Amino acid sequence: MQNLNFDVNPIISNQKDDVISFKCELQENLQKAMKQFVEEHPNWDQYRILQAAIAGFLLQKGFQNRDLTRLYIGNMLSINFEE
Repeated sequence: MQNLNFDVNPIISNQKDDVISFKCELQENLQKAMKQFVEEHPNWDQYRILQAAIAGFLLQKGFQNRDLTRLYIGNMLSINFEE
């Protein structure tokens, strides 16, 4: 299994919510679909899509965590629970 390659940005990781940036390769069809979706829905961006997708996947696989649920719902409904 290939290891994920990610770098932690120390400026970002000192914030209240830790953020880890990572690079991944997407299939061309997935990348095109995501680009088209973002063009048609300007309130979404690639980061919001990936966060919602990962959170949704983990929730579907039975991972129960309140913060994860809030992240998923917040991304799907454009809600910022921090305010």
